Amino acid sequence: MSMEKRKKFIINFLYFAIIIALAVFVLQFALTLLFPFVAALFIAYILRRPVHFISERTLLSKKAAAILTVLLFYGTIGTFLVLGSIRVLSYIVDLIPRLPEMYLEYMNPVLLELFRELEEAIRQMDPTILDTVDSLWGQLMESLRGLVMNLSLTGMEAVSGMASSFPVLFIKMLLMVISTFFIAMDYDRLASFCMRQLDGGARDLVLQIKEYVVGTLFVCIRSYALIMSITFIELSVGFTIIGVENSILIALSIAIFDILPVLGTGGIMIPWAVISAILGDYPMAIKLFVVYLIVTIVRNIIEPKIVGSQIGLHPVVTLVCMFAGVQLFGVVGLFGFPIGLSLLLYLNRTGAVHIFKMEKDEAAIEK
Repeated sequence: MSMEKRKKFIINFLYFAIIIALAVFVLQFALTLLFPFVAALFIAYILRRPVHFISERTLLSKKAAAILTVLLFYGTIGTFLVLGSIRVLSYIVDLIPRLPEMYLEYMNPVLLELFRELEEAIRQMDPTILDTVDSLWGQLMESLRGLVMNLSLTGMEAVSGMASSFPVLFIKMLLMVISTFFIAMDYDRLASFCMRQLDGGARDLVLQIKEYVVGTLFVCIRSYALIMSITFIELSVGFTIIGVENSILIALSIAIFDILPVLGTGGIMIPWAVISAILGDYPMAIKLFVVYLIVTIVRNIIEPKIVGSQIGLHPVVTLVCMFAGVQLFGVVGLFGFPIGLSLLLYLNRTGAVHIFKMEKDEAAIEK
């Protein structure tokens, strides 16, 4: 490798290293610190078309239409969020202190019955080890009681921590709402001011990135809505076949929960199957596990394919991006990594950047 090529390689490496470092900083720190204002900007961007529509169809000015639209948005969304949060929190606050009582009432009798059956089987095989089994069983039961007590205490501490964080959360929400009003009222002026600070090439690149990212983001939302619909259908059919009551409602709840990374369907169905087994309903536990296994296999097959085909990436590349994104940045990374790589490929294809060496008629890592 000649000296000139080495210099070029080092310069390119440092250039992309700086870009990656800035992206990581923005995702991990800047977005956290400026979240109320970033969220306000995103909401104002979404509401800009309704604002223009109301302003054109009525006698209201754009500022008045913006105020009305933001009020309707936060009034509708805020009402649902507040009512839903109150319902969920009240259920959690009522459930956590009752965990020890529920353990003694439901789980302890089942475990004692299992131990009696085990003790009887051991007595028939080798009565000499009964004392050892009794000792181990006592230790196990004591550990379970301690685990339930610790879980209850930890839950109460978590609820108390959430309650103590409400003032900070309220301030952030208030800043977000106020910022949304101001940004929505002057969105066009703010956007024009920002664009005037860029020269012609940079302005075209920013507009190109914005158009692609926004379009790709909605494509991802549509893709995950399709995945959620498929999961809902699978769960509805599976629950109906195995005889679960309110199968449609339960399937819908789990399908919505399935969008969350790490937790997903298993966050509900695995504990459900374990509890059914503990309560002695082994057939139901096996049926739930089979349904969960089918849904998980189908999800892992279709998710990279659907998301990758929508954003123009190979399923393997999409799967790697989603896994790395979830590990590093959670939900933001789940969407951000595939979209980011897709954006780089798009800019490379249009000639705005030159990162990947690609064939004229076929991209090696695109679908």
